[in-house]
Amino acid sequence: MVAIVLEGGLFVAALAACAALLVWGILAFTPLGTRWRQARNRRLIDQRAALTCPIHGWQAPDSLVRLPSGEPLCSQCYQETLYGQLDG
Repeated sequence: MVAIVLEGGLFVAALAACAALLVWGILAFTPLGTRWRQARNRRLIDQRAALTCPIHGWQAPDSLVRLPSGEPLCSQCYQETLYGQLDG
């Protein structure tokens, strides 16, 4: 009984190893992998650009104010716009 369970477990592990090797090979050596890496890099750049205020620079994600239109706004810009206070 133990041998059957052990053989089944080894078979599943071998299938998982083959699948992981196949996925790694596709992502490392084919144009599909290059396209996937470029898309991931593009998303990271877009996320970082969304956190950068042109006036005040980079802002922490939890310090941004979301406008009713859905656009994020720097908290300092929001304060300046709402209250008319400039922290010069």
